[in-house]
Amino acid sequence: MRDYLLFGVVFILLWRTFQSPMIGVLTFTWLSLMNPHRLTYGAAYDFPFAAIVVVVTLIALVFSKDKWRLSMTPVTVTLILFMVWMTATSFVALEPDLVWTEWNRVMKTLFMTLITIIVIKSKKDIIALAWVVGLSVAFYGLKGGIFTLVSGGNYHVYGPDGSYIADNNALALAFIAILPIVRFLQLQATKGWMRLGMGGVAILTAISAAGSYSRGALVAAAAMFFFLWIKSKQKFKTGIALVLVATIVFMVMPGEWFARMQTIDDYKTDDSSLGRINAWYFALNVAKQNFMGGGFSIFTPKMFFIYAPDPRNHHAAHSIYFQVLGEHGYIGLIFFILLLIFSWRTGTRILAFCKGKEGLKWASDLAAMCQVSMVGFAVGGGFLALAYYDLYYFVVALLVGLEKLLLLPTRQEAKNKGLPIVATDIGRNGEVLADEKNV
Repeated sequence: MRDYLLFGVVFILLWRTFQSPMIGVLTFTWLSLMNPHRLTYGAAYDFPFAAIVVVVTLIALVFSKDKWRLSMTPVTVTLILFMVWMTATSFVALEPDLVWTEWNRVMKTLFMTLITIIVIKSKKDIIALAWVVGLSVAFYGLKGGIFTLVSGGNYHVYGPDGSYIADNNALALAFIAILPIVRFLQLQATKGWMRLGMGGVAILTAISAAGSYSRGALVAAAAMFFFLWIKSKQKFKTGIALVLVATIVFMVMPGEWFARMQTIDDYKTDDSSLGRINAWYFALNVAKQNFMGGGFSIFTPKMFFIYAPDPRNHHAAHSIYFQVLGEHGYIGLIFFILLLIFSWRTGTRILAFCKGKEGLKWASDLAAMCQVSMVGFAVGGGFLALAYYDLYYFVVALLVGLEKLLLLPTRQEAKNKGLPIVATDIGRNGEVLADEKNV
């Protein structure tokens, strides 16, 4: 029954995509983040829904009457260069039999990130994308939070099979990164019951993150909650809410959870921590001896026997930074870090642009929450191999979409008229309404 339902929903959305490419983007985002096909048991389980959505979206773009253009910002240029570099490293990969499968997976995600940026043209598009991104991951937060409460926190929470977040640690990082987006959705809710509901989803997602038993998630959560408090305009209320969430988590989790969290300080004797350090040295050695890195999927037992300090202690990268370093060398790591920096600066420019403009409070809130999400991803990612996780790139797309909608039109208008133009509101159809002031 689930299979038939999923096939029906997806093909209806595909038909709608021909009418609006944004529907295709939202469908891909949902499939990519939630992986609903992994909740089925028949033909839908391995059906290439995402690939079909990509093709249909491209066809819709080609035949659309609208003019589509990719805004060449520091973020988009860096992302394109990163994609080109990763493709180049794939041709000289040390694991040629494995590299192209992962290349296909990563490029599909990054390519659709660019398509997302292209098709965003209104406030409605950005808000819709935020809702799909937030709820696609929060679905598992809601589900996992309830499971953690019912089980008393005695069992780990895992994600859907065959996805980036199948592992409990990866799922925990996804929950940490999505919490700020859920907070934005709560701020956007116009009904009291919706705000209350989204608050409940946030609390259950935080509980689910704790139920993963991920130590990296605890560190990421501390950093993320701190920045969430900094970015909040109601620091007292936000502080009370964060303390309440932390209190609930500590009350729910059993002694076993606290014992595991306390092992963060015992990295010199913890086998998992020693394995991660071994993997990090492995990545350094690969990058030192191979200018272009080892290519995708380099962290294999065969390669560990060549480059790792302890060849028998094989582990995944356990760090987005060392993952990129080992796979694409120092040049790849530079592109990856620049993408993070430029995306952050985009959010900062949007916040400065929206300051004092009540009509743009929604954009200011979203930019701030995207930055908080990036903090969680950047800190938690230091302990997990999720460098190409879709969620992060969709957050980047949200920021660039805001820049495209708010900043780029006013810059172009100012250039054409020789006037500084300040956007003060968003029209009913998403157009920028501006005030012009003489120099």
